[in-house]
Amino acid sequence: MNYNWDWSVFFKSTGVGNEIYLDWYLSGLGWTVAIALVAWIIALLLGSLLGVMRTLPNRWLSAIASVYVEIFRNVPLLVQLFIWYFLVPDLLPDNLQEWYKQDLNPTTSAFLSVVVCLGLFTAARVCEQVRTGIEALPRGQESAARAMGFGLWQTYGHVLLPQAFRVVIPPLTSEFLNVFKNSSVASLIGLMELLAQTKQTAEFSANLFEAFTLATLIYFTLNMSLMLLMRIVEKKVAVPGLMSAGGK
Repeated sequence: MNYNWDWSVFFKSTGVGNEIYLDWYLSGLGWTVAIALVAWIIALLLGSLLGVMRTLPNRWLSAIASVYVEIFRNVPLLVQLFIWYFLVPDLLPDNLQEWYKQDLNPTTSAFLSVVVCLGLFTAARVCEQVRTGIEALPRGQESAARAMGFGLWQTYGHVLLPQAFRVVIPPLTSEFLNVFKNSSVASLIGLMELLAQTKQTAEFSANLFEAFTLATLIYFTLNMSLMLLMRIVEKKVAVPGLMSAGGK
C-alpha cells in the first residue's frame, strides 16, 4: 500500500479556537483515565463486598450476591450503558429528574452514567475474583482466627481478605486493564473520551490511519505501563506459599 504518513497532522489547527489535534487526544485521554479510575474504585469496593457475601454462611446474603453476579455478568455492557443513560434517569423522582436532565451539564450526566455502569458491571467480575481468592486459602486460616477470638468480620478484615487480595492480584490486574479498554463505550453516549476524540480527529483531518494509529499506541502504552506497575506491586506484597508468590 502506497500511503504517505503525515504525523505532523497532530500539531495542526483543528479550526476550533486555538486547539491542535493533539489537544483533543490529551483531553480524551484525561476523560478515559477519569472514567476508568472512578469506575474501578466502585468496582473494587462493591466487588470485594459481594465476594465476601458469596463466601458467608448466610444463604440469603450469598444468594443476593450470586444473583447480582449473574445479572451484571450476563447482560452486555452496551445494553447496561443505554439502560443507565436513557432509562434510569426517567425512573428518578421528579426533582432528581429535573436536576439530572436540566441542571447538570450533559458531559457530567454522561460521565456519571458511564462510571456507574462500568463500575457495577466490573464489580460482578471482581466479586468472582475475590470469592476465588478467599476460597483458595487454607481452611485452617479461618479456624485459627476464630480460635483467637476474632469475630466474623474481624476474621475477614484482618485474616482472609489481606491474603486473598495477594492471591488474586494477577486477575484483578486484568480486570483493571479491562476497565480502561471498556471506557471506550462512553463515546456512544457523547462523552469525548479517547476513542471519540480519535474518530473526531479522523473526520476533521481526513488522516484516518494516523488518527487510529496514535490511539492504538496510547492505549497500548497506558495498559503496558499499568501492567508493569501491577507486577511490581504483586512482587512487593507476595507472601511465600500463596499463589502470587509463585508457590515459593
